[in-house]
Amino acid sequence: MLKLSIPRSSISRSALSKCLFLVTCVLVVSSPPEDPIRCIASNNLSNCTITNSYGAFPDRSTCQAADVAYPTTEEELVSIVALATKTKRKMKVATRFSHSIPKLVCADGEEGLLISTKYLNHTLQIDESSGTMKVQSGVTLRQLIEEAAKAGLALPYAPYWWGLTIGGMMGTGAHGSTLWGKGSSVHDYVVQVRIVTPAGRDDGYAKVRTLDDHNQLEFNAAKVSLGVLGVISEVTLKLEPLFKRSITYIEKNDSDLAEQVSKFGKQHEFADLTWYPSQRKTIYRKDDRVSSNTTGDAWLDFPGFRSTPSAILAILRLTEDTEEATASADAKCTSAELTASALKLLGYGLTNNGILFTGFPVVGYHNRLQASGSCLDSPEDALITACPWDPRIKGLFFHQTTFSIALSKVPGFIRDVQKLVDLAPKSLCGAEMYNGILMRYVTSSTAHLGKQEDALDFDITYYRSKDPLEPRLYEDILEEIEQLGMFKYGGLPHWGKNRNVAFHKAIEKYERAAEFIRVKEMYDPQGLFSSSWSDQVLGLKDGLMIFQEGCALEGLCICSEDGHCAPDKGYLCQKGKVYKDARVCALANS
Repeated sequence: MLKLSIPRSSISRSALSKCLFLVTCVLVVSSPPEDPIRCIASNNLSNCTITNSYGAFPDRSTCQAADVAYPTTEEELVSIVALATKTKRKMKVATRFSHSIPKLVCADGEEGLLISTKYLNHTLQIDESSGTMKVQSGVTLRQLIEEAAKAGLALPYAPYWWGLTIGGMMGTGAHGSTLWGKGSSVHDYVVQVRIVTPAGRDDGYAKVRTLDDHNQLEFNAAKVSLGVLGVISEVTLKLEPLFKRSITYIEKNDSDLAEQVSKFGKQHEFADLTWYPSQRKTIYRKDDRVSSNTTGDAWLDFPGFRSTPSAILAILRLTEDTEEATASADAKCTSAELTASALKLLGYGLTNNGILFTGFPVVGYHNRLQASGSCLDSPEDALITACPWDPRIKGLFFHQTTFSIALSKVPGFIRDVQKLVDLAPKSLCGAEMYNGILMRYVTSSTAHLGKQEDALDFDITYYRSKDPLEPRLYEDILEEIEQLGMFKYGGLPHWGKNRNVAFHKAIEKYERAAEFIRVKEMYDPQGLFSSSWSDQVLGLKDGLMIFQEGCALEGLCICSEDGHCAPDKGYLCQKGKVYKDARVCALANS
């Protein structure tokens, strides 16, 4: 039997990490993600389960449904919603790749109906003179970008991952990064929505509503819908003429980060930052429009979104599991430094000519630089390679904590995180192994559940154990950062990410939440598109915080007693080190 030895030295780790990144540079085959809906009945449309693309919801529950429907037209969608409404069945909307971490797609009970937008994936109309584009809600970001570019148009700001659908982006308020123009949220470039909602008998049990600025109350509810208003069938976006960008990454010490973040976002249109607190450095992305005559044909293919050999992913996961089991903070920090160095060597996934990275600035057309996700592309290869987080292989498995803090409050938050790192210098190396803390700029939105003011979004990814009762190395530091952001600094959660803790009383931070709920009750008075989870998040029902053994380890609760942590492994419920109101699971002798 072949015995795999765990790489321990910095030399072997360096070789392994470089192998991972260099191999992913040249691989062009992969097994694309499977459909998140799986049905076991003979027609493959009933007795179904659904999960997210990571294979596990925050509470690790299995979400079930009696049936799934795959409409291809709005007419089919209307018939499906009408029949379900007539029989008072719960419904939930699912997308092709299901990238929302929380339980947005889960209906109550086992008799619900899943409505997948997988085949609602067509571009319906592009009007070059008005700069508008009408698409079905299942169109992916990649399709949208490519079809718009063919017509000489561009969606100016968008998330960085190709696999999101336009309906999914509107459901969760997905965004890119800017403080300019209308802002970075995709829904703020939507000028019309058609949504199918339940209706009464006189309306045939389903109704198609066309929403735009003429009915702002309802339109602003649909812009960030959480999937509880109905099923979006069509979306019309206002685009811009296609343009070029120039990108340069600059590495700086993070000593003045708190003072620089607001200034930097106002200086560069597509600015973002990647922060490595334990390495005491920040990567600033200087990113602006340039003349279309500027020389350059750059492309983006971010390494973390490329297909990766499953064997390498298994070795990396085994290494990380071992580092956690042995509390090897030094090893994590070495891995984090190597990851950051490899990304820098690879130009952060950018190439100057579509093949090689030869140095900054990198100049190219916007559609080739704004997002990537090449692991989605390729034909099946029997899982020899896959997206790094594919649950069918032993790959990455992680938590994500993502929140937006008002720009005026960001300096205080950054300084508090730096104080935590001063107390525990190696504590965030684990997050830095997942490319550090991504910081994107977002602006206030007219959407009822959109951003309330200009803010900075912090996106933190970190190790998650396959055992829900297993504590993590520096568990307390990341929990304190989560509570700092959400409670001390009043952060707003990203609706498509996060653990339960981030949604605790979050709805109280939205000034127009009552208006959203008013529209929800108008469109779906029977709550057929709602669930216990969505009602809990909207403050309509208790139970969002799940108090049980080890609940704080998974972010299902804020600990109030030692049993919510892992007392048998030395992790007790203690107050925070910097934010004294925080309650975190800390190693007793730390």
